[in-house]
Amino acid sequence: MAALRKPHHTSPAIMWFRDDLRVSDNAALCAARTGAPLLCVYVFDEQSKGFRALGGASRWWLHHSLAALGKSIEKLGGRLDIFEGSAKEIITELAKEASVRAVFWSRRYGSAEIAVDTSIKAELHQAGIDAKSFAGSLLHEPWETRAKSGGAYKVFSAYWRAVRTLPPSGDPLAVPGRLNAVAYPLGGPKRVSLAQLALLPMRPDWASSLRAAWTPGETGAHERLAAFLDGPLRDYTTGRDDLARDGTSRLSPHLRFGEISPRQIFYALDHAAARGSLAKSAEKFRAELGWREFNYHVLFHHPDVATNNLNASFDAMPWRKPQNAELKAWQSGETGYPVIDAGMRELWATGYMHNRVRMIAASFLIKHLLVDWRTGEEWFWDTLCDADPANNPMNWQWVAGSGADAAPFFRIFNPVLQGERFDPHGVYVRRYVPEIATLPDKWIHKPWQAPVETLKATGIKLGETYPKPIVDLSEGRARALAALARTKE
Repeated sequence: MAALRKPHHTSPAIMWFRDDLRVSDNAALCAARTGAPLLCVYVFDEQSKGFRALGGASRWWLHHSLAALGKSIEKLGGRLDIFEGSAKEIITELAKEASVRAVFWSRRYGSAEIAVDTSIKAELHQAGIDAKSFAGSLLHEPWETRAKSGGAYKVFSAYWRAVRTLPPSGDPLAVPGRLNAVAYPLGGPKRVSLAQLALLPMRPDWASSLRAAWTPGETGAHERLAAFLDGPLRDYTTGRDDLARDGTSRLSPHLRFGEISPRQIFYALDHAAARGSLAKSAEKFRAELGWREFNYHVLFHHPDVATNNLNASFDAMPWRKPQNAELKAWQSGETGYPVIDAGMRELWATGYMHNRVRMIAASFLIKHLLVDWRTGEEWFWDTLCDADPANNPMNWQWVAGSGADAAPFFRIFNPVLQGERFDPHGVYVRRYVPEIATLPDKWIHKPWQAPVETLKATGIKLGETYPKPIVDLSEGRARALAALARTKE
């Protein structure tokens, strides 16, 4: 990087947005806004070594989140400039051409992202430019607590107890005052339009149901939080597992892209919990957010969680090579097990899946089909709007038994029993698997056991209008347990 003119206190600064696509409770933005000119930028970087390319659903969400952020910045008097390419090359070149005094950003926690940020900081400091990073995605930074061994916590409950003793992270920051936009430097790196990033599906356009289900952006995030506090939070401790109702927060995609901060959610929960009847539910939801914090804590200490077993003993697991027909049936919701099929179709239609069903569907792939958890993790990475670099692999490893504080491998979800327990009247199944909607409740989760006359009366032909089960549950379970035994040997 060429030597720069010594920046003056009135020189412009750069606010580099990443996974913090909001203007409220954004410490980096508040620090960058000093009244001097400000360049607000976003770099779509799929070139830097080790960066994981976003899946299709996440790309769709990012497009709309960036559009919403751009409008918010414009309302404050600023402008969002978008770039595509190597973040290091673009940020350092822009800093040079604009003679900036400082660059501000919110931290990321993957090893590849940390390496890029560290390299950019070093180069900017060498050029006499401040580079300042801030907490923006978590309540507490992953290095603020350590297990007695000195490394990462392996048990969530111990981690969460330790984190809860830390000083509070403070109240959320307000939206900063007016931003002073600066004319873009003539020699700066080439900007692109949001459309030029080509984040949206075109041929075919499969996102119509996503558009109906979601409102990406900061405003949508706060509307979703308000709806959660006014409704599902009331009986969240039990309602979150009821598949027939909207009993979860559905905030995960908004958190993934930083349209709302966990601090803002905790602040709102504290106020809600002041009403005594909501205290228990609020504490349960705090723990759910704590699991997200725990996953990032583990990611920071074990950067390869998406590719390697945390429990090395699982390296010996004799996974089956996935059969194309079986894998396609699982992906498309054609396994013959209604609650799994409903979940996989919900995922394809909305970019989201109820968390209880995620566990059921993942357990089926890993255990009944004996397919490596990484295969499922990659599919979820591509199809989930909330595909998160810490949560997605850690949750898959949890189901597989190979992760931190994971469920044991021999805990194998029975999709029939799970469906009957959490969707007893088949409301969820009928919503996404309409071809068996006419079945009585007794058979909705096990149509292959329905009497012939019942199937005939409802017009269902197993193997034609709805598939027969692709694996026998008892046989799949026995195969999984035998594989576990061989691993232990």
